[in-house]
Amino acid sequence: MSLLTDLIAGREQVIDHRPWPRVLADRGLWRDAAERLADGGLSLLSEWGEPGWVHMAVLDTAASPPVAVLSLACPDGRFPSVGAVHPAAIRLERAIRDLFGLAPEGLPDTRPWLDHGRWGDAQEPAASYPFLPASGEGLHQIPVGPVHAGIIEPGHFRFTCDGETIVRLEQRLGYVHKGVDLLMTGAPVARAARLAGHVCGDSTVAYALAFARAVEAATGTTPPERAVWLRAVMAELERLANHIGDFGAICNDGGFAIMLAHCGILRETVLRNAAECFGHRLMMDRIVPGGVAGDLRPVDVTHLQALLRRLREAVPRLVRLYDDTPSLQDRTVTTGILNPVLAKQFAAGGYVGRASGRSFDARRDLAYAPYDVLSFAVPVLQEGDVNARVWIRLKEIDASLILLDHLLREMPEGPVAAPLRDVAVGEGMAVAEAFRGDVLVWLRIANGVIERCHLRDASWFQWPLLEAAIEGNIVADFPICNKSFNCSYSGHDL
Repeated sequence: MSLLTDLIAGREQVIDHRPWPRVLADRGLWRDAAERLADGGLSLLSEWGEPGWVHMAVLDTAASPPVAVLSLACPDGRFPSVGAVHPAAIRLERAIRDLFGLAPEGLPDTRPWLDHGRWGDAQEPAASYPFLPASGEGLHQIPVGPVHAGIIEPGHFRFTCDGETIVRLEQRLGYVHKGVDLLMTGAPVARAARLAGHVCGDSTVAYALAFARAVEAATGTTPPERAVWLRAVMAELERLANHIGDFGAICNDGGFAIMLAHCGILRETVLRNAAECFGHRLMMDRIVPGGVAGDLRPVDVTHLQALLRRLREAVPRLVRLYDDTPSLQDRTVTTGILNPVLAKQFAAGGYVGRASGRSFDARRDLAYAPYDVLSFAVPVLQEGDVNARVWIRLKEIDASLILLDHLLREMPEGPVAAPLRDVAVGEGMAVAEAFRGDVLVWLRIANGVIERCHLRDASWFQWPLLEAAIEGNIVADFPICNKSFNCSYSGHDL
């Protein structure tokens, strides 16, 4: 019997929760699960709240089922802090307290997270936020942001430095908090699906896919096979566009601007093909609960196959250019090393985790259609530096090209959408693999509207690791290290 199976054995389960069990926990079970997270027996998928309740999703890839949700009633507005023993939960619990007023008992960091002192009647100046102190002779601080020089979203970085060496980095996020939880509550399924797909533009396919699969699980709806394959085509195109763009941007931050130009052209080519074939550059609103909103014509398949041929010719040349440029390697090798122990502790997803030895990919380890019948490589490296995060992206580009070739050649015929089944109440959960890691969606549907919905971006577990990876590096290496993580502001600040 696996650790997760043993933990939830005999517990009362919520009948309408699919595809994984949700059990009603007492404080003892909640603490036991937190201890299993702390000792590495389980991985934290997410933690979230709603009025009077707190929920925790945990992962054990050796278990069957591999995922379970634990729900703890909080009649007095308090619950035992998971973050007290498992640091990956700290920011999630700070957000729970801000959004729902539930107090995590023993939480080691009690500062607000999403609330920037602008909620309610009491208004506080932004400068009142108490950053953590650092002591030492000759230390100085460098504040960066929240407004940045590029066309990017806001986030504040507070560096404490000894000369040029970074002693501590502390982030303050939440500047693009949108109140997605409240916007979802009471929304019809179709509107909520659009909201999910608009949370994070570079991962719109992944969010829409996770949301659609959660709705389908909650309602017991099976989308047509062709729709499932079309979703995978869009997901792999999104992965290609982002990995190619990141590769160029990382090289640019290393002073190698020519790579940004080459990769910018290739990324633009992918986006234009997406627009031609799916009607939108980012394929926004193309995935819907029950299927997809459009189909590929034979001419579209021909165009995408031509795109694959172009990328198969162009990408290897850029890889050789990267590998044969010592000055660029000098900026990426041994820079921003993320310890594999931390990657495992925080259940880091995507290229951040896989570059530091954590072999997890939701497409394979929580296999969902059509990936459950497809063979593809999941590259893993141990070095954990900027260079490793680059190489994971490059290997995943190769894997996506192979996947897309197979998806386009073997695409089944048939309809592309199915009506959702009517249910009085249903709960569903799904995890989809976005380009930067796993995206989670949990929701409850009641009479055709969303009663509750929680979305979790991979960045929740990656942003804290960036703070750890940059320690001991020089200030000038922060941009390239930051870009190699490429955490999402919008996906985090829900």
